[in-house]
Amino acid sequence: MQRRQFLTAAGLGLTALAISPAHVAAAQRLLQPVDTARRRQLADVALQAARESKASYCDVRIGRYLNQALMTREHKVQDIVHGESAGIGIRVIVDGAWGFAATADQRSDAVAAAVRQAAAIARANARLRQAPVQLAPTPALGEVSWATSLQRNAMAVPLEEKLALLMELNSAALGAGASFINSQLFVINEQKYFASSDGSYVDQDVHRIWLPFTVTAVDKESGKFRTRAGLSAPMGMGWEYLTGQAGDEIVLPGGVLAYDRRYNPVQDAVAAARQAQEKLRAPSVKPGKYDLVIDPSNLFLTIHENVGHPLELDRVLGYEANYAGTSFATLDKRDAGFQWGSDIVNFFADRTVSGSLGAVGYDDEGVQTKRWDLVRDGKLVNYMATRDEVHILGENASHGCSYADSWKSVQFQRMANVSLAAGKAELTPAQLISRVENGLYFHGRGSYSIDQQRYNAQFGAQLVYQIKNGEITGLVEDAAYQIRTPEFWNACSAICDQRDFRLGGSFFDGKGQPSQVSAVSHGSATARFDGMAVINTARNLG
Repeated sequence: MQRRQFLTAAGLGLTALAISPAHVAAAQRLLQPVDTARRRQLADVALQAARESKASYCDVRIGRYLNQALMTREHKVQDIVHGESAGIGIRVIVDGAWGFAATADQRSDAVAAAVRQAAAIARANARLRQAPVQLAPTPALGEVSWATSLQRNAMAVPLEEKLALLMELNSAALGAGASFINSQLFVINEQKYFASSDGSYVDQDVHRIWLPFTVTAVDKESGKFRTRAGLSAPMGMGWEYLTGQAGDEIVLPGGVLAYDRRYNPVQDAVAAARQAQEKLRAPSVKPGKYDLVIDPSNLFLTIHENVGHPLELDRVLGYEANYAGTSFATLDKRDAGFQWGSDIVNFFADRTVSGSLGAVGYDDEGVQTKRWDLVRDGKLVNYMATRDEVHILGENASHGCSYADSWKSVQFQRMANVSLAAGKAELTPAQLISRVENGLYFHGRGSYSIDQQRYNAQFGAQLVYQIKNGEITGLVEDAAYQIRTPEFWNACSAICDQRDFRLGGSFFDGKGQPSQVSAVSHGSATARFDGMAVINTARNLG
C-alpha cells in the first residue's frame, strides 16, 4: 500500500496528523535559500577586521543549522519540532594565543565588533600561555564547495509524508503483535560557510537522517515485557535512505534483517514486533566464556567507544578529561608499537566515505578531509588530530578532524569515521558461524558501560543468538560481553570480507564542556572473537 493510500484508508487527514498551519510554515522556512554573496561579504569584513586587530590568523564560520524532529507513539503524533539557528563564529590568533567570539547579528559592524572581541580575548589568553599556537600549514583553497550527495532532500519532504511513514510502521508493528511502539524521525541540515586568512572560502551543505523506533511486547499474564529497537543506522543521506524495498535487506543467519544503503522501516518494525515476542520466551543466558560472532550493527558501538574515543589526541594528551575523557592509549604506546589487536585487525579513519555521518569535504578549519591508518596489522600507528595538535605527533599536515556543532561553538577535535577494515579472505557470516562450536551471535546496539580511559567496557545487544556446533539454535536473553580493549581486539580471529562491510553510527555523540554533539559512522564486517567473558545482566541485577 502506498503511503498516500495508507493515509486515506486509515482516515488520517491533515487534522488527525496534528499538522497545524504553523508547523507547515515552519517547515517551509527551513527551505529558504541562503545568500551566498552576502556570506562572502561578511567573511571579508571579518578578515579585514582581524588584520586591523593585528591577528596573525583568523577563520570565520557563517552557519545556518537546521533540524527537524517528529515523534509518535502508536497512532498518535506526540510532537513536531523545527529548529533553525544562524550566526557567525570568529576565531583568531593574537600574540600566539586563541580567541573566539560569536554573534547572531549579521550586520557588518556587529561582525567587526565580534572580531575585536575575539582579539581581546586572545590577548588576555596570551598572558597565560606557555607556548604559542602552532598551526600546521594548509593550502589556500580559493572558492570551493561540497555537498552531501542527495536524491531527495529530506527537509523538503512534506510533513504529511513523513508522519504517514511513522504511522504506517507503527500500525505494522501493532498488527504484528507489538503492545507498544514509539518512533521518531530526525533530519539535520548544516549550511556552513568557512573563510580564513589562509585564502580559503569553503561552502558546504551537509545532510543527515535517522529513523529510530522501539517496539515493546508484553506478556499480560506475567507482566513481563521485552523490547527490540530498530536496526537502521543513521546516515549522511536524504529521504531515499528510507525507501528500501523488499529484497533490499540483507538476511543474516537466524533470519535477522540488516540494512546498508537503503532501509525499509516498516519491514523492520514487523520483524521487531515478532522478535520482541520471541524474546519473552527466550531463556536467560548462561554466563561463561564464549566465542562471539558480532554483527556490524553491534560492533560499531564497540569501535566507537573503545577505538574511536581513546585515539582522539586531545583525550590522549589530557586536554579532554571532564566529559568521560582521557585515554589509556598514550603516546608512548604508539612509539613502542603497542599491540592493539591481532594481526588481522586494521582500523582506519576516513571522513570521505559517501553516505557516512562524518562525511564532509572540508573540516571546520578548512582542511580537506582524507583517510589514514590508526591501527595497522594490529599495531597502534596514529591518532586523530587538528591543525594545532599534529606537530605533537611529528606531522606537518592536519588530519581534518575539527568540528563545531554550531556557529556559536568553538571548533575542536572530534572523531572521524573510524572503521575496522574487512577481512581479505572470502568469508560470509554464515561461513563464519558454521565454524563456531560454542558461541553467541550479537546483533543490534544495546546497553553499554565504559570506563573513563576506554580500557574496560561491557556491551549488550538487541538480539543475542546461541550458536552450537556451527548452527544458530535460538535467542537467549540478558547477555552482555565484557572486554578489556587490547585483549578483546587481540582475540579477533576472523573478519568477513568486504561484501559484508556495513556502517553503523552515532547520531548524537557528546563531547566537551560545554557539551557539543556530532555524528559519526563506523564500518565493519561481521567478526569473531574467541574466548570472551559473557555475563548474565539479569543475575547481576538480582
